Amino acid sequence: MKLSRVMIAAPKSGSGKTSITCGLLSALKGRGMKPVSYKCGPDYIDPMFHKTVLGIPSKNLDTFFTDEKTTINLMLDDRQEDEFALIEGVMGLYDGLGGVREEGSSYHLAKVTKTPIILVLNAKGMGKSLLALISGFLLYDKEKLIKGVILNRMSKGYYDTIAPHIEEELGIKVIGYVPDKMDFELGSRHLGLILPDEIDGIATKLNEIGKELEATLDINKLIEIGQTASDIQCEKDSQTLDNSSNNQKPVIAVAYDQAFCFYYEDNINLLRKFGAEIKYFSPLKDRELPEGTSMVVLGGGYPENYLEELSSNSNMLEAIRSANKEGLPIIAECGGFMYLHESITNKDGKEYKMAGILPGGCIYKNKLVRFGYIELNSTKASSWISKESIKGHEFHYFDCDNNGDDFLAVKPVTGKTYPCIINKDNVFAGFPHLYYPSNPAFARCIVDKAAEYQSKVL
Repeated sequence: MKLSRVMIAAPKSGSGKTSITCGLLSALKGRGMKPVSYKCGPDYIDPMFHKTVLGIPSKNLDTFFTDEKTTINLMLDDRQEDEFALIEGVMGLYDGLGGVREEGSSYHLAKVTKTPIILVLNAKGMGKSLLALISGFLLYDKEKLIKGVILNRMSKGYYDTIAPHIEEELGIKVIGYVPDKMDFELGSRHLGLILPDEIDGIATKLNEIGKELEATLDINKLIEIGQTASDIQCEKDSQTLDNSSNNQKPVIAVAYDQAFCFYYEDNINLLRKFGAEIKYFSPLKDRELPEGTSMVVLGGGYPENYLEELSSNSNMLEAIRSANKEGLPIIAECGGFMYLHESITNKDGKEYKMAGILPGGCIYKNKLVRFGYIELNSTKASSWISKESIKGHEFHYFDCDNNGDDFLAVKPVTGKTYPCIINKDNVFAGFPHLYYPSNPAFARCIVDKAAEYQSKVL
């Protein structure tokens, strides 16, 4: 398949990748092109900003989560040759697992997908040292994927001086510069950006960034680089859930609002692929579950910012609690896991009542409790998953009285292990965020459980 594409990468976090990626998506869209986007790594929030610009979902690609073949398949799924793909990198270009391995890095993803790289450099306060920095990155680029650079936080006057030196001495294309403007910053909280909906006028702001980049970047040059990307092929997986005996798809109710919004697009796609109908609902605002609900999925997010509203919505809490008592299966991750407990205590020490499906409470720890990639292995027989492993990611500042011990989490670099996950017949819950394409059988099991419940209540 011929898919034009580039990766927007950088030497480190905080270089401006997200703002510039969103601005470029806006600029390409404004030109009447068909831009699509991806995020390298497990981050949930950057793809939300992409979606704010494009109006269509952005997807995650991660070479720790999936092998090379699966990663390519996920990238090309539902793609058309008239689209132009931007892949936003993660951290520094060469920063992979543990900060030392290639696996999981932006560079590894670019290598696997044969994607040209545009390197974004935070050039504020730098002069000719920029050439030494770029030279080092080019030296490390064994696959010769770096095709251009963007100089962020630089004035036009100095750009006109330094850009010719970069091109003449290093033979690399300079795509342009981005002026140092405070209104280009998107803000941050915990491990990432604040959510798009929390920024007043975010769509207008991202559109303005796009207009600025049209003036300061040679976007035609960037498009030309993207068009040189090699053809890549995928092997289609024809697996589907056999619903021949039941024409009604099981309804999986997915919590989606300001409190619960961390979902991998390919997780949802897999559930649909295996035969589920997805219906979204809001634990903040809705008073009952969607009609026909046969499974509830409670993802992560920032429930700690909406504890009063969540606790006050007694109708929804009771709806979920009573349905689960009657056998409705629930899968919950991180913030959703916290919501299932009896209570959550915020950073000010105030306790809020929650669903009470799981005993005990969750409390703010004022520090990062767990962070990073994990591989989960079942420690006992499970109706949710076989002995096969599934990969995921953790980051949370809260901890609970009982995080479960039905699975063993293994850190990929250090080999450190710890117990996690509460796995009962109709509840699968814990802090880890799971990536279903790393073990599609888990997604199939979710749909099977929903179908089983549906058959019992119909």
